[in-house]
Amino acid sequence: MSTHVTIIGAGLGGLTLARVLHVHGIPSTVYEAESSPTARAQGGLLDIRDYNGQLALQEADLMEEFRSLILEGRQAMRVLDRDGKILFDEPDDGTGGSPEVLRGELRRMLLDSLPAGTVRWGHKVSGVRALDGGRHEVAFADGTTVTTSLLVGADGAWSRVRPSLSDAAPEYIGISFVETYLFDGDTRHPAGAKTIGAGATMALEPGKGIMAHRERDGNVHSWVMLARPQDWFAGIDFTDPAAATARMVEEFDGWAPELTALISDGETAPVLRTLHTLPVDHRWDRTPGVTLIGDAAHLTGPNGEGANLAMYDGAELGKAIAAHPDDIEAALTAYEQAMFPRSAASAVGAPDLHEILGDDTPHHLIDKFAGS
Repeated sequence: MSTHVTIIGAGLGGLTLARVLHVHGIPSTVYEAESSPTARAQGGLLDIRDYNGQLALQEADLMEEFRSLILEGRQAMRVLDRDGKILFDEPDDGTGGSPEVLRGELRRMLLDSLPAGTVRWGHKVSGVRALDGGRHEVAFADGTTVTTSLLVGADGAWSRVRPSLSDAAPEYIGISFVETYLFDGDTRHPAGAKTIGAGATMALEPGKGIMAHRERDGNVHSWVMLARPQDWFAGIDFTDPAAATARMVEEFDGWAPELTALISDGETAPVLRTLHTLPVDHRWDRTPGVTLIGDAAHLTGPNGEGANLAMYDGAELGKAIAAHPDDIEAALTAYEQAMFPRSAASAVGAPDLHEILGDDTPHHLIDKFAGS
């Protein structure tokens, strides 16, 4: 194949695509806005599912490396009430199909699997312009440009490639997360560490909740979940960590201290994560020379599917390109015709945050976990 694939975004989807292309002997370049692989924290644990994410890693010939990253026991799940009483407790018996790994370690595995120089760091896209013959010119903030006959937007929720295909823009869903970390929880924060157990824990009431996950070395990743308008969060000064933390704790007045400590004892500045989605049925007309994968194509609220689908998209697009090495449009058509219904079905069938924080929480969620 003479075409060189240009990928925008070095997240899990873009890197999986680059790796699968490499396995098939097809060259690619990944342009990433971040200045280096360690420019920012990469998030917490991901459950990599046997029906999409793991299939992508098989196509990337990385299953052995993936297995070495798995944190045993982290598929355990607890649901608590505001008093810390355990309402549901399911241990990880090792038979689940969604082993947990750290996003940063998974990304590093993918980066290490690519030829040196594949990823170009510090390339923030400022715009994309269509040229003739299905080619596109990508302009970067530093004034440089690149022209390509096959452009893939793997650049997430606020994709700069998406406008070349669609007018859709992410919309706020009415729920935001605020995250923080507690380090060496078993030693330094034993009450909180004991409360969350071996894996993930959620304490829920209508409109709000606290979620925490045990990561590597006893570190605890915690989130506040609040159903509030964006204006409400805009009134909080997140440049003042102590004040922002105190404001979050106020929302859980009367809750068990071992739960509120997951917020108040946080050792990193609280980070606001406003949640946005694209329409469930988001799609576009076939446009020569360009397509999207992952959140750039089908952004949803956190539901356990986002990273898995991004990786699966990348693997499926890589396979399609390898299957049609001399016909880019045939490859992109085959990929999109399968991706559109797949992503829509995943969004409809996944857990919904509005249900999780709904009027009958946590009972509705417990019924789902219990299979009733």
